[in-house]
Amino acid sequence: MPDDLDRASRLNARIREKLLHYLPRPGILPTAIEGFSLARREETGTPEKCFEKPLVGLVVQGTKHSYMGGREYVYSASQSIVAAVDMPISSYVEGPTPEEPFLFCYCYLDKPLLAALTAEMPRGTEAGTDEMTGVSVADTHPDILEMFLRLIELLEKPEQIALRAPMMLRELHYLLLISPHGHILRRLNTLGTQNHQAMQAVEWIRRNYRTTLRIATLARQVNMSTANLHRCFKLLTGLSPLQYQKQLRLYEAQRLMLFENERASAAAFKVGYESITQFTREYKREFGEPPLRDTHRRRGTAALSGRPEPPAKRAACPADGG
Repeated sequence: MPDDLDRASRLNARIREKLLHYLPRPGILPTAIEGFSLARREETGTPEKCFEKPLVGLVVQGTKHSYMGGREYVYSASQSIVAAVDMPISSYVEGPTPEEPFLFCYCYLDKPLLAALTAEMPRGTEAGTDEMTGVSVADTHPDILEMFLRLIELLEKPEQIALRAPMMLRELHYLLLISPHGHILRRLNTLGTQNHQAMQAVEWIRRNYRTTLRIATLARQVNMSTANLHRCFKLLTGLSPLQYQKQLRLYEAQRLMLFENERASAAAFKVGYESITQFTREYKREFGEPPLRDTHRRRGTAALSGRPEPPAKRAACPADGG
């Protein structure tokens, strides 16, 4: 609708002004609002890989390419992406410059809140058996753009953040559930759907990735056949359960080495590897270099860019949210 397009354009322009104010130089700015960050890029660079948590991201200026869940997604200004499942992401920004930087803001999703809101909503077609991916890209509704703007403006009133931010984030989650992204979010958070059962499998592996994974046992635990589990799991994450577990182990080992100064052997054993040789081989296949060399390079890159360290419990992730 013309009115919505005009409103969206005006809101996006205001968000752009705010981001340029908070980010005069390239970088990622975790804000005082928990889980809400701002990002600016001026160089394309090489594709960055990370294991990311569920999030909603808004492109304010520029274009980004992300490979996740076995597919490539391209999204540009005033478009948003929802990654509803913890999964590995490889992404790069298309042609940013100091004059026209890539601007992005993102917010991690609260899965218990999504489940609670979904349970309060009228039951639609979410109980069907069709399967879906865990990623959605869409033009951003003006109400969601306004919500992002309000969150950024709240940063100017730090004394109000503790009280107002939770209410605003709850509203953002609700708006996402009734937006074009909502079909995925509702299906993944509605009891009785195969997608929700596959999500439960993802959650189990996230909590227990150090232990030996037995697919038949996991399938019984989430009340699925092994064939359905494999199919739904791969649609959501782009990986089989065993591949997913391996990725989790490698990214957690990378985090331990980068930010907790663990030796490669100690990190490998902590994440569940029994063979250092196997760990080194799989690490190099995933990240392109052996553990020690990769760690040194990443520390040097982070020092040059002034990039902040991620929280201690988060997988090492230099990418700006999707």
